[in-house]
Amino acid sequence: MTPAGSQANRELPRDTLFYNARVVDPAQDIDMHGGVLVQKGAVAAIEENLTEAPEGTELVDCGGKLVCPGLIDMRVFTGEPGAEHRETLASASRAAAAGGVTTMICMPDTDPVIDDIALVDYFMRRARDTAIVRLKTMAAITRGLRGKEMTEIGLLSAAGAVGFTDGRNTITNSQVMRNAMTYARDFDAVIAHHTEDPDLKGNGVMNEGETSARLGLTGIPIEAETVIVERDLHLADLTSSRYHAAQVSAEKSLDAITRAKNRGVSVTCGISINHLCLNEHDVGGYRTFLKMSPPLRAEADRAAMVQGVSDGLIDIIVSSHDPQDVETKRHPFAEAADGAVGLETLLAAALRLVHSGDCDLKDVLACMTSNPAALLGLETGNLKPGSPADLILVDADAPWAVEERDLRSRSKNTPFEGDRFLGRVLRTMVAGRTIYE
Repeated sequence: MTPAGSQANRELPRDTLFYNARVVDPAQDIDMHGGVLVQKGAVAAIEENLTEAPEGTELVDCGGKLVCPGLIDMRVFTGEPGAEHRETLASASRAAAAGGVTTMICMPDTDPVIDDIALVDYFMRRARDTAIVRLKTMAAITRGLRGKEMTEIGLLSAAGAVGFTDGRNTITNSQVMRNAMTYARDFDAVIAHHTEDPDLKGNGVMNEGETSARLGLTGIPIEAETVIVERDLHLADLTSSRYHAAQVSAEKSLDAITRAKNRGVSVTCGISINHLCLNEHDVGGYRTFLKMSPPLRAEADRAAMVQGVSDGLIDIIVSSHDPQDVETKRHPFAEAADGAVGLETLLAAALRLVHSGDCDLKDVLACMTSNPAALLGLETGNLKPGSPADLILVDADAPWAVEERDLRSRSKNTPFEGDRFLGRVLRTMVAGRTIYE
C-alpha cells in the first residue's frame, strides 16, 4: 500500500460508489449496511441498498468492511518549521493518510513559534503545497509559549488559526489565563490547554506510585494535573469561555470536568490513545518510547478513562503525535524527551477498545470525527450529503504488527513497537481524491 503523490492530489476527483459496506457516521447517528456515493469531491448520497451509480463511476465492493468519515486528529506536533529532521508537514501527512487521518490539527510548538499571522500564513501555504491531507493549525496563546504576554487572538483567528494552545506548555499565571479566556470568548475561539503544573511535576518522569518507586524513578503526582484542571474550570466559568482540556489522564480530572459540565460550564476534554491503551506498567524495562506528558497512569485510571469514552464524558481522542529522534530518545529514561508518534496507529489502537467490548464503535469514532469537527467548526468529520468526501475504508479485523521500519513518520518513537493490532485502513480519500490505497 502506497500513498498517492502530490500530483494525484491535484487531479480531478473521480466519482466513486462504495457499496456493500458497514457505514458508520456518528454525526448522523448512522450505523447501517449500505453505500456511500461520492461525486465531484463531495458526498452525494448515503443510503441502505445503494448499489447503482451513473456510468463512469468507480464501483467499490466493500465486502461488508467499514466506511466512515476520515479521522480528525486534534493534537499533532510536527518539526516544521525548525526541526524538519524529526518530521515535515509532508511526512506527517503521509503517515496520517496511512492511518486514516484526513485532517491534522497542528500545534504551534515550532521554531519559530506560530504566534503571529505571518507564521499562520506560512504554515497554511506550506501545508497546501506539500501535504496530502488537510492541515490546520492552532496558534499560541502566549508569545513564544512563555506564558506571559498574550498573542493577538482576534487577528490570528481571522488569519485561519482554528484554536489557541501553548502546546506542551502550561500557563501557570492565572491572570494571563483569565485574560486569554476572556479575549478568546469575544472571538468564539477555543482555548486548548496542557494541564500539568510544572512545579508539582518537578523532576518527575513517570506516574508517582508503587511502580515508580520500584523502578527508582522520580514520580509525578496526579495532583500536577488536577490542580491545573480545577483552576482552569473555575476560570472558564468566570469568563464564560470555551475551554478544552487537551489531554486528561486521571479519573479525578474527569470527575471535575463532569461536574463542571453539569454546572453548564462550556468545557470539553481530550485524551491520547496512549492513555487509553497503556498504563504505567508498560514502562517496564525503562522504555523511553513510553515516556510521555502527562505520564501513563495506573490501570485504575486507564480503565476509568475508557469508561469515560463509553459514557460520552470524554469528547476527543487524539494521537498526540510527537516525533522525537534518537538524539532525544536514546537516553536513560529520566533524561529522554517526552513524546510518541501515533498518526499511523491511532485508529488501530482505538479499535482495541471496540474489539475488547469496552466501547461501541460509533462512540469511539465520534471522538475522532464529529466531536472535534463540532468543537473547531470544521465542515469535515461526517458523511452528510454535500459535505467534502473525506472518508476511509477500513478492514476492522485485518491483523497486522507494528514494525518500526514500516512507519512513514520520519521519527520512529512508537509506544506500540512490535504490538499486534486488528484493524487497518485500506483506502483514504480527501475531497474525493484517493490519497492512500
